[in-house]
Amino acid sequence: MPYAAPLADMRLVLDAVAGLGGEAAELAGPVLEEAARFAAAELDPLNQPADRTGSVLENGVVRTPPGFRDAYRRYAEGGWMGLAVDPAHGGQGLPLALATPVVEMWNSACMAWALCPLLSFGAIDMLAAHGTPEQQRLYLGKLVSGEWTGTMNLTEPQAGSDLGALRTRAVPHQDARWGEHYRITGQKIFITYGDHDLTDNIIHMVLARTPDAPPGSRGISLFLVPKFLPDAEGRPGERNDLRPLRLEEKLGIHASPTCVMSYGEGDGAIGWRIGEENRGLEAMFTMMNSERLLVGVQGVAIAERAYQQARDYARTRVQGQPAGVPRNTEGTPPIIHHPDVRRMLLSMRAATDAMRAMAYFAAAAIDASRRAGDGQAQFRAQRRADLLIPVVKAWCTDLGVEVASIGIQVHGGMGYIEETGAAQYLRDARIAPIYEGTNGIQANDLVGRKLGRDQGEAARELIAEMRASLAELHAGELRVVRQRLTDATAALDTATMHLVGVEPAIAAAGSVPYLELFGTVLGGWLTARVAAAALRQPAAELRAAKLATARFYAEHFLARAPSYLPAIMGGATVMEFDPELF
Repeated sequence: MPYAAPLADMRLVLDAVAGLGGEAAELAGPVLEEAARFAAAELDPLNQPADRTGSVLENGVVRTPPGFRDAYRRYAEGGWMGLAVDPAHGGQGLPLALATPVVEMWNSACMAWALCPLLSFGAIDMLAAHGTPEQQRLYLGKLVSGEWTGTMNLTEPQAGSDLGALRTRAVPHQDARWGEHYRITGQKIFITYGDHDLTDNIIHMVLARTPDAPPGSRGISLFLVPKFLPDAEGRPGERNDLRPLRLEEKLGIHASPTCVMSYGEGDGAIGWRIGEENRGLEAMFTMMNSERLLVGVQGVAIAERAYQQARDYARTRVQGQPAGVPRNTEGTPPIIHHPDVRRMLLSMRAATDAMRAMAYFAAAAIDASRRAGDGQAQFRAQRRADLLIPVVKAWCTDLGVEVASIGIQVHGGMGYIEETGAAQYLRDARIAPIYEGTNGIQANDLVGRKLGRDQGEAARELIAEMRASLAELHAGELRVVRQRLTDATAALDTATMHLVGVEPAIAAAGSVPYLELFGTVLGGWLTARVAAAALRQPAAELRAAKLATARFYAEHFLARAPSYLPAIMGGATVMEFDPELF
């Protein structure tokens, strides 16, 4: 079934939580409409055929599915890669909050294709923040224009989430041709779009160790390693000493080439260090944080696509007489009239609305940190963005999997058959809770770093903001939301105070349910804000839908919030269990 971007929903969320103003507000309509056209016309037709075909490795070169290269060329020609990039680097300088729904559309239409530019977004952010002027001159403009793409090379066979265990080596060299550089040797796995045929060059961001580096994560440096070495004018030249060894066979995102990469089968791949020696993780985290927000957006995107598929199927599938619906001579109504099908669709819709609001809210926090007028304002905005990133990444991707699974359930047995397309969304969604740091790592980051560094001050500041807005929820149906949100914020406050006061291992044992509570409450607050904004809209149908969705979220999601407390505060039970008993 075809994908159609939910433009009215997107605009309402932007207005309610992102605070677009000035030129960005004026451009939002045309930008989103054109992005919706591109997603529907160029990307959506590729999604199911490409999933069946997949990418293939032939004679050392990765070939993407038919249509991918043409779609990428039109994407680059449209200037989409630089939408939210600083004009100083060749971008258009629009807010990240406006670019976020555009990224959502790409991933709803064809997630496997959209992974390629998604990696480039992070590479651009990292190179803009940490690259030398010469690196920016040679590479940044090409990445912003979309002429070249970027990758992230972290994982090794023996070093998954534990980056301190990586073994890839970077030995310093100097010669007349390449100046000061490094020779990179080693192997990386799980490299998304590590090789492809979409562009003339690929710029790899590679973590490696120099010869005298200290052990663990303190000894990691970051290197820029191009597939083709550019000449003085930035044109791709000779092939670097790197190649894809194989493509992984995966549960989903079949069309996205996930490569095992070999560096240095000869003298070593030529690369240049980014940032200071042994401080590569600091630079890489700039890229990783960008990717974590966008992976959270993938959770939103796949949920929206699964919801549309399930809704459209339920509107046409006839099966049994729905309870509460009078029989008539016009025939049996479709399954969308069954109470439980309505419940499932409302669950999908409410979850997707909450995820969307959370992702756009986090993007707006990043925008606020970039345009802050003084150091204190910048610090507070960045601190909030840092707090939100692990919640967006983990909560949205976990919920994206759940929504895709419910979508199959709406279809019944037909959902389990590949022909309908519903199964693909679940298969594609399942990677998002894993890559860019598993969701357990996101929970540990939220509790161990984000709460730990300021003893929960940033979290309590956000909770106080939630509570201060409760008085605005005075409309009839929103009164129910206000009561549920009052109880939920109290639970979140209690959990926050508990975790900052216990020893780290006990806090870590409760970190996942805490993140689930945090996401549930934040999603409820933002859903209520969107519903309140809908009351000011002229479209009666939109008002009714958002009010009903907010009430459903309050009764089916927020109502569960206090129930997370025992798991959050019961970390000792986890730690006291003897691992030998498993």
